[in-house]
Amino acid sequence: MAQSPFPLPPDRDMPRLRHLLAPNPSPLTFHGTNTYLLGSGQVAVIDPGPEDDRHLAAILAALDPGERISHILVTHSHRDHSALAPRLSAATGAPVLAFGRATDGRSPLMSRLAAAGLTAGGDGLDTDFTPDARLDDGSTLHGPDWSLTALHTPGHLGNHLCFALGGWLFSGDHVMGWSSSVISPPDGDMAAYCTALQRLQGEPWDRFLPGHGDPIPDPAERLHALLTHRHQRETQILALLSGAPADPGSLTMRLYHDTPPALHPAARRNVLAHLLDLLENNRVRTSDPTAPDAIFHLT
Repeated sequence: MAQSPFPLPPDRDMPRLRHLLAPNPSPLTFHGTNTYLLGSGQVAVIDPGPEDDRHLAAILAALDPGERISHILVTHSHRDHSALAPRLSAATGAPVLAFGRATDGRSPLMSRLAAAGLTAGGDGLDTDFTPDARLDDGSTLHGPDWSLTALHTPGHLGNHLCFALGGWLFSGDHVMGWSSSVISPPDGDMAAYCTALQRLQGEPWDRFLPGHGDPIPDPAERLHALLTHRHQRETQILALLSGAPADPGSLTMRLYHDTPPALHPAARRNVLAHLLDLLENNRVRTSDPTAPDAIFHLT
């Protein structure tokens, strides 16, 4: 598999950056997962991608003679990002580095709901994922010509990390240009997601390199747009509940009536994430938030 024609602009102040597109296109992965190879000589791989023989061969083939992979970094443990990590590590000897296992980083609210019986939405959690070493918020990693800082950005998943390279950010699934992120409780948390977006707004980023889709040339604009979208969706949910109590499924049908039905399960998880955030803030109520068809009322 050849390197994709990914529009990475040249920057003489940046280390070498290569991009490979995993062959896993879908309604939730767009054209596929973006795998990045950073540096020369000692190369960091960011998001090795799905379990796929072709993609493993492509990553190894992208190395120049004499180069080696020194670090395997995983933004989060969804299988389209993390599943290939063990095989790539076995082939290269490089350690797998991430925030933690699949359920690490869950918010206290989502931990309580999971313990009470709230189940995930079947959105590809890599439950077997175990990194060789943990990266905390602010951890730094270095190669001969590159330096990265890990930023804990929970929301899409509790163990989600972004990686800062100067003014560039490998943003994983936290910020994408082609779509907003799926927030699927209890693995995802809407309040944590919005807080992490607001945190990123505090830095003057030059460019985001997401886990799916093209680079984002105006990070500030995209961050503002994502937060505005979430606030608007919350307002829409409250407006519908002002007419009558409803469950997440019926709200999804009314809010996403122009969305392809194949995407409705993911949309329903986003609606549930909003409802649970509203519940935590005493703006809605329900008898059992873990029930699949829980009815939510305005308080």
